[in-house]
Amino acid sequence: MENIIDTVIELEPIPIGKLLGRNFFIPSYQRGYRWIDTQVTQLLNDIWDFSTNLQEHEKGKKPFYCLQPVVVKKRKDNEWEVIDGQQRLSTLYLILKTLENQIESDQKNFGKIFYETRIATDENSIGSEEFLKKVEQYQKTQAEENIDFYHIWKAYHTIRKWFKEKADNTDNKTPRAFFTPVLLYNTKVIWYEINDTDNNNIYNAIDIFSRLNIGKIPLTNAELIKALFLQKGNFVQNETSLKQIQIASEWDIIEKTLQDNAFWYFIYNPENSLKYENRIEYIFDLIKGRTKDSEYYHTFNEFYNEFPNNQNENKPDIVDNIWMDIKRYFYTFDEWFRDNELYHYIGYLIGSKNDTKTIKEIKEKSSDMTKTEFKKYLKTEISKLINCDTDTLDAIEYGDHRIKKILLLFNIQTILEVQNTEMRFSFYEYKSNNWDIEHVRSQTKKEINGQDNRRDWINDILEYFTGYSDMKTAIEEVKNLKEDTKAVCYPLIDLYNSPKIEDDLFKKLFQKISEFFKEGEQSAIHNISNLALLDASTNRSYKNASFPIKRKRIIENDKNGIFVPIATKNLFLKYYSKKFEESMYWNNTDAKDYLRAIKTTLKDYFLPKKEDEQ
Repeated sequence: MENIIDTVIELEPIPIGKLLGRNFFIPSYQRGYRWIDTQVTQLLNDIWDFSTNLQEHEKGKKPFYCLQPVVVKKRKDNEWEVIDGQQRLSTLYLILKTLENQIESDQKNFGKIFYETRIATDENSIGSEEFLKKVEQYQKTQAEENIDFYHIWKAYHTIRKWFKEKADNTDNKTPRAFFTPVLLYNTKVIWYEINDTDNNNIYNAIDIFSRLNIGKIPLTNAELIKALFLQKGNFVQNETSLKQIQIASEWDIIEKTLQDNAFWYFIYNPENSLKYENRIEYIFDLIKGRTKDSEYYHTFNEFYNEFPNNQNENKPDIVDNIWMDIKRYFYTFDEWFRDNELYHYIGYLIGSKNDTKTIKEIKEKSSDMTKTEFKKYLKTEISKLINCDTDTLDAIEYGDHRIKKILLLFNIQTILEVQNTEMRFSFYEYKSNNWDIEHVRSQTKKEINGQDNRRDWINDILEYFTGYSDMKTAIEEVKNLKEDTKAVCYPLIDLYNSPKIEDDLFKKLFQKISEFFKEGEQSAIHNISNLALLDASTNRSYKNASFPIKRKRIIENDKNGIFVPIATKNLFLKYYSKKFEESMYWNNTDAKDYLRAIKTTLKDYFLPKKEDEQ
């Protein structure tokens, strides 16, 4: 939207009442009026819901409901060409006509909406301007003679029906009288006036219309805020160009930094209901406290209210100070990102998903702390989040919501304990993929049901032994294996090729493979000592795979540059095992060593044992 921003000469939320008396020209490059019943009704319902909840605010101020921008350019005195927003303007005009009896007589100059097309050709014909002005006088048969007229007529009668069924049938004795001032004074449009006559501007109104209407994406808060900052009236005349370039350049630097996914996913959680194309808008929303329940242009309106309303001599300084506050807010995050400990502590709190802290809460808490105090605070919050002591760790089992938080922290703290390293946990990879808690050693009593699932499991076993995922190639390669391995593989091939894999035969082979991989009974199979953080999409049959198969895939993923959490990789490479006897199998001793490593690494985060508190 750079071209529009460069041409803006006035940007202001104005009440609907201020539109009364203004004349609007709808050029031929725009289509005719096309709003349908649902769009008209939605607008009325939104204003009505707002009006019924309207309450006095501090200092006598009242909130307002803000509609999308109306983009215009001035043609002559009191006449504007509508570049974007003619559907809303026409609908508002029809609503005002319906409320005509509730509007003071000195305000009833509704102005005109006239169209470059559909002009009356003689005294016997009707133009769009005339039809809109006298819509209540026409019958449906007359409206059906013209597609534009029909939509105008239909919208007008939808509005009348809405008032009759909803507003006129409430407990409020004078609903129209209540609705009318809310519409006139507490409902606003963002007046976005551009100048396309500037000699330095190569874009005209048609260009801007085309860019606004591609995909029908409304102007965002970020685009409006940028236009607000770059208005020429904000600066001393001979410094205007320089200041605009400075702000635009700094804006681009911030946006470019936020577009780096490593930075973005450090401060942003994808579970946030607010999504961002222009990521700098997230910073603005944090500053102004926008939530999913806020009206769409909340953040723009909050910034607009900070700007001076007149051309006083201090305006450049005020605008500069507002922009400086934004930069300070952003550069706090940038400072955290560059500090390895803060990056991991904060990234963990933002990325833990359940019961998580927000970046705004953390930012506010940091304001009165030294860096040392701040890091201590973050570690305390992490400790509260995992809410676990070492005795509890011994007892918690698969399904406990704390396990994922503990294993995520184990991976992060493992990195932090490595001295003089540039290694970082990838919150981008973690947040943009699904991660599961999986058993390191397969559950030998777990049944594999379904013909396809069983064939996938057989395919995994043969791929492990032969090195080939293609079943035809793997079967061919079996003949080159050792005799004891052939004895395992051939029954699998026979079962795979059978029309139906019978339950009894499969269970026997499953048990035989488990014994081959030494996966007998293991104590505490569901304990955290047998659980790891794994990418859910890595393998279709992870839940049923044996340890050596999982290990092979972990190594392949790491070799191919696929993100593998460091502690998960260490586990499957058996770095935590004190006795390195059998690298391809996972036993009770390995599990105990793994649990001991978790306890040692996370010792600073566990709560004191109850007996220690006495």
